[in-house]
Order: sequence, then C-alpha cells, then structure tokens
Amino acid sequence: MNEFSLKYGCNPNQKPARIYMADGSDLPVEILNGRPGYINFLDAFNSWQLVKEIRENTGCVAATSFKHVSPTSAAIGKKLTPSLKKACFVDDIEGLDDSPLACAYARARGTDRMSSFGDWIALSDECDETTAKIVSREVSDGIIAPGYSPAALEILKGKRKGGYNIVKIDKDYVPAEIERKQVFGITFEQGRNNFKIDRGLLENIVTKNKELPADKATDLVISLITLKYTQSNSVCFAADGQAIGVGAGQQSRIHCTRLAAQKADLWHLRQHEKVLSLRFADGVGRPEKNNIIDLYLSDDYEEVLGDGVWRNNFKVRPEPFTREEKAEYLAGITGVSLGSDAFFPFSDNIERAYRSGVSYVAEPGGSVRDDLVIEAADAHNMVMAFTGMRLFHH
Repeated sequence: MNEFSLKYGCNPNQKPARIYMADGSDLPVEILNGRPGYINFLDAFNSWQLVKEIRENTGCVAATSFKHVSPTSAAIGKKLTPSLKKACFVDDIEGLDDSPLACAYARARGTDRMSSFGDWIALSDECDETTAKIVSREVSDGIIAPGYSPAALEILKGKRKGGYNIVKIDKDYVPAEIERKQVFGITFEQGRNNFKIDRGLLENIVTKNKELPADKATDLVISLITLKYTQSNSVCFAADGQAIGVGAGQQSRIHCTRLAAQKADLWHLRQHEKVLSLRFADGVGRPEKNNIIDLYLSDDYEEVLGDGVWRNNFKVRPEPFTREEKAEYLAGITGVSLGSDAFFPFSDNIERAYRSGVSYVAEPGGSVRDDLVIEAADAHNMVMAFTGMRLFHH
C-alpha cells in the first residue's frame, strides 16, 4: 500500500486528504485497527522518530506521549518508585516492574497528564500486554510501535468501541535524505535533520564544574532528543531517565523555560506525601483526579476545597498545600537536567532553572552574552555543556 486516504486534513473542511509515497513505494506503516487522521499521522511519525533515537542512543526501551505534534514527555524504561507509581496512577498495575516498556509509558503518560489527555503514543519496541493494559484505561487517540504481542493487540482493539487507532511501523525504514513540504502552494526542501545526539555532544563543558555523572548525561541526551521533535522554541527539563517538563512553541526563550519549569515543579509536587495521601470521593475517575490535583496545587485550591464543593472531590477534606510549604519542598530539589533547542540569550533562564532544581544544562551556545550565562551557571555550581548544535523543529 503506497497511499492511505484520510477522512480530512488538519480540519474537517480540508479535503481531500491522504498520506502517500511520492516515489510509488509502499508506505512503511500498516494500519492494524481504526482510521488515523492527518494530525494522528503527524504525531505518529514524529513520536516514532523520538523513541527510535532514544532507543538507539541510550540502549534503553523508550516511550513518549504526544499531543499536537509535540511530546508531553519521553522516558526510558526505568522502574518507578512506589511514590511515582502512585503519582502516575499505575500503583495497581500488576507486573509493572517486569516490563521496562510499561514503565517507560507509565512515566511518559504520568508526567503531564493534563496535556497527555487524548494523546498519541509511540513505543520503541513491541507493545506487550502490561503496556497495553495501561494504555487501555487512558483516554488516547492511538499508538505506533514496531509490533504488538497477540495479547496486547487484542486489548488495544477493544478501546474506543473497537475504533482505536493502532499503527505498526517498519522499524528498519529509512527515509530519503531530502524532505519537502508545501506552505501556501510553495514547496520547501531541506536535508533531513539526521544529527546524532549522544554523550559525545556533551564534551564541551564550559563551566568551572565539569563533573557530569553518566546518569545525568543520559538525562541530558533524553532532553535534547525530545527537543529535536518538539515545536520550537523549546526547553526540556529531565530527571531520572525521563522528560519532566516541556516548554514548547513559545516565542521567547524565558517563557519556554518558565513553562517547562512550572511543569517540572508540578511533577515533583505530585509525589509529595500531601498529594499522595489525598482521599478522593467514590466515583472520581483518573482524569477528574488529575484535574483536582492540578487545582489543589494551584493558588485556586479553594475551587476544590471550598465549603460547598470539597465533598464532591474528597472523602475527607485535606488541608491546603500552602505556597510556603510548596516552596520549601521544591527548594530541596537538585540534580535536574535541562536542554534547550537554541542558545540562552540572557542569564535569566539559568536563574529560573536553578529555582526548579537544575544542576546540569546543555545548550548550543553562541550568544553574544554567553559569558553572562556561564557566569550565572558558575554562581550556582552548575555543569553546562555547549553542544554547538541548534535543534529547531517546525
């Protein structure tokens, strides 16, 4: 099959729509179930490249959760701590520790659950039954992987009343070196971004502190590969083998950093005992729990704790998580890694990142103010590598 007809393009009025191979060859995908749309395939092909590269460059299985052509997170298959399992709503999944792929997706989906609602999933390896069980109970548009076990495929085909989008991709497919796209009837052409991101990219450490542990280097590599497939401008925070905060598509670098930092902070706060001990009212589902937690952690906590509403959300009214308590907890966070798809033009990005526990930074360098950025990093004893490579993606 070298062509697949789509219901419509980005919007219902954009017809006709299709994906096809211009050279007449077969498409490198097989649609096993459902009928993916235009945006689904944009997410599918971008997300597959991300997990494939993480797999190749870390040697670990990987998963990502995508929404609107940007990852909400990406992760390798490290086991979750008991608190992280609970924060990610997977503490009841049997056999989770025995499936690295399930651990990877549990991390990716659990990082920014609000953004992941209705996500597209990519897996670096064959989808197993445990991973499929997690996917089966989340609101999701579809999944792409190089294969599916019979049990996993049966589970996934039962989603969305049998209409769940399941795509199998040829893991050995290599696209042409030149890529093209049209905008306003005009064809753009460029070489594919085949730049390899690995530990070697982090050798130019420009700060006084040059101690970069292997696990932190892995986090930086994950953050940079994630950025390679994130709509620019973008900044990515990473920790413990996963992206924990992605700031995508902002015109200003500091706004990218603030957005990513805010998401990273929420990821840490969701693992606080005060959040993990929340006793939700009977009948409150996972999406609702996530929305409640988000409000509970915000300055608008009275929307879920107020006298007239708390019984709708909780069995027992919890104490507010005060701004001072949150600040004290976050002040103890260190060791976070940060990647940026372009240079930091001002040191304010470093200052904001430091408040969210960043100790390791990878960015291209090349700003006229590089000296000020390095000075700020040195003031906080950070390790910062200049990669020399911009990672814009549009």
